[in-house]
Amino acid sequence: MASTDSLPVKTAQQMAMDGDQPPPNYIFNATTSYSKFGPLETSPPFAPVPIIDISCFFSSAKQDDQQTELAKLRSALSTWGCFQAVNHGLSDSYLDNVRQVIKKFFELPLEEKTKYFRETGSVEGYGNDMTYSKNQAQDWCDRLFLRILPEDERKLRFWPQNPSNLRETIDEYTNKIKFISVVIFEAMAKSLDLEENSFSKFFMEERDVLQGRFILYPPCPMPDKVFGLKAHSDRSGITLLLQDPGVEGLQVLNDGKWFMVPVIRDAIFVNLGDQMQIMSNGIFKSPVHRVVTNKEKGRISVAMFTEPNPNKEISPEDVLVDEKRPRVYKTVKNYAVFNHECFQKGIVALDAVKL
Repeated sequence: MASTDSLPVKTAQQMAMDGDQPPPNYIFNATTSYSKFGPLETSPPFAPVPIIDISCFFSSAKQDDQQTELAKLRSALSTWGCFQAVNHGLSDSYLDNVRQVIKKFFELPLEEKTKYFRETGSVEGYGNDMTYSKNQAQDWCDRLFLRILPEDERKLRFWPQNPSNLRETIDEYTNKIKFISVVIFEAMAKSLDLEENSFSKFFMEERDVLQGRFILYPPCPMPDKVFGLKAHSDRSGITLLLQDPGVEGLQVLNDGKWFMVPVIRDAIFVNLGDQMQIMSNGIFKSPVHRVVTNKEKGRISVAMFTEPNPNKEISPEDVLVDEKRPRVYKTVKNYAVFNHECFQKGIVALDAVKL
C-alpha cells in the first residue's frame, strides 16, 4: 500500500518544546479500529512480568539451574509472551552509555537531525512513521530507524555522524545483542524439547536481519488522549528493549487487561514477536503492547528486532503440530512488511495469517 507521508510540519519533539497542543490526528479516537484494544489508561497496575536469569542458559551453568530456568521461560512465553532478562553480561554503566548516546542524538538541533530524515516510502531514517491513510492515528514520538544487519545492506546516509561515537556504539551493542539473542533462541527451543538451533537458524544466520529502533517519547500535555505508540504486536522473532530508567511507559495486554511494565535498570526487556508465535504454533504468545506518554518527562527507548531474511519461509514447527494442537498458521514469507502495513491500518497481522 502506498504511503502518503511527507516531512511533518513539526516533529513531536518540536511540538513539546514549543508547548503546542497535539493536533487532532494525534488524539486517540474511540471510534477507530485501534479502540478494540481498550481505552487509554495511563496508570494501570504493574505487570508481574517474569524475571529470567539467562546466565543459566550459558554452557557453564549447572544442569539443574538450567532446567529450572527453562521451565520458567516456557511459562513466561506461554502466558505473558515477554520477560525481564537479567544476568546477561552487560553492566549497568554500559547500558546507561548506550542510552546516553541515543539521547544525545535527539538533543541535536533539528537541522542536524533532518539530514537523516527518512525518504518518502521508506521506514529507515529519522522522523515519524509512514502515513498510509488520512485516518491513521499518529504516535507522539520521534525515532531513528536503522537496518543494522546484514552489514552490507546498511544505508549509511541514514546513520548519524553526530554524536561521533553513535555508529561505534551501535556496532558494539549489536554484537552483544547477537550473542544474547542466540542464547535466548536456543533456550526457547530447548524449553519446547526441540533441537537447539530450531529457531536460531531462522533468525541468527549471516543474511538474517537486525533492525534498530531508537525512540524519543517527548513530554505530552495530553497523556490521557495521546499515545506514544499505539497498540500492536511486533513483527520480529524477538525484540530486545532497553527501557528508560527514569520513567515507565510500556504497557502489555494480558487476558484482556492492560498492565504497566516495571522498569528494571539492569534488565533487558525481551518481547516475543509474531514470527515466534507462528513457529511455536501458538504455544508462545506475541503480546499486544503500547506506549503511553507522560506529561512531565520524556522517555528514551532502544529496541533491537531480530528478523529472518525476507526470502525465508516461516511456519509452525512440524513436531509442534498434532491432533491435540492442529496447525494454526499459514506459511509466511517477508512477514515484516505485511505486519508493518497491518499495524498502520489497525489490523492484527497474526489474525490475518491464521488458517
